[in-house]
Amino acid sequence: MSSPSESLCQRYFNDVTALMQQIMDEEGGTISSAADRMAEQIAQDRLVHVYGPGGHSNLASQEIFFRAGGLMHVSAILDEGTLLSNGALRSMAIERTPGYGKIVIGDQRLGAGDLLILVNAYGINAALIDAALEAKARGVFLIGVSSRSHASATSPDHPARHPSKANLHDLVDIAIDCKVPIGDALVEVPDMGERIGAVSTFANAFALNCLVIETVARLRARGIEPPVWRSGNAPGGDEANARFISRFHDRVRKL
Repeated sequence: MSSPSESLCQRYFNDVTALMQQIMDEEGGTISSAADRMAEQIAQDRLVHVYGPGGHSNLASQEIFFRAGGLMHVSAILDEGTLLSNGALRSMAIERTPGYGKIVIGDQRLGAGDLLILVNAYGINAALIDAALEAKARGVFLIGVSSRSHASATSPDHPARHPSKANLHDLVDIAIDCKVPIGDALVEVPDMGERIGAVSTFANAFALNCLVIETVARLRARGIEPPVWRSGNAPGGDEANARFISRFHDRVRKL
């Protein structure tokens, strides 16, 4: 006999997989366009930068950086300010601080010819919007991963918003909708006021990994075999990765 919690976990599983199916069904064309742009970048041996301004959005940056099966050309911007390891409340305060994202992008010295993926499921916070505005002013090509419905349904006077009230999906060159619902959490427990079981990490990771997969497929179709990380815990992993370390060590800041 299943317990009440098991039935809730099944509901969570169903909701998470349905959301990922929705991303596949509705965002395939957008992911394809973004993969075309990423493949061109890597074909030119240029890096793909990824930044997730916000506490858990930093996980998205880490998801495709230095990851088994991931592209070695991906360089994560892991700014210490919004990392939860430096304090969760501190992280939230900094991601709501106007001007902060501009400083981060300036420190990375990004400019024309660079490509930056900005990831934040809610698509509204001040650090994120400033990062987008600054990168855009510098001529950087922008791919965004965020939830259109979450951003559109969030009040213009929400304290997390940038002073411009802008949404990420309106600023980037290509916007991938990760479909995260308002509030993030999915599961309703009987007689409990708050939902539980967040989905944004699943949604962001799925969209980003689809983007990487499609990018690699395009490169192979062009006869290019991009360097891909192998798990260091797998047989021959260290040796396989070592063939490329010198090529990226001085280019990828967090390597």
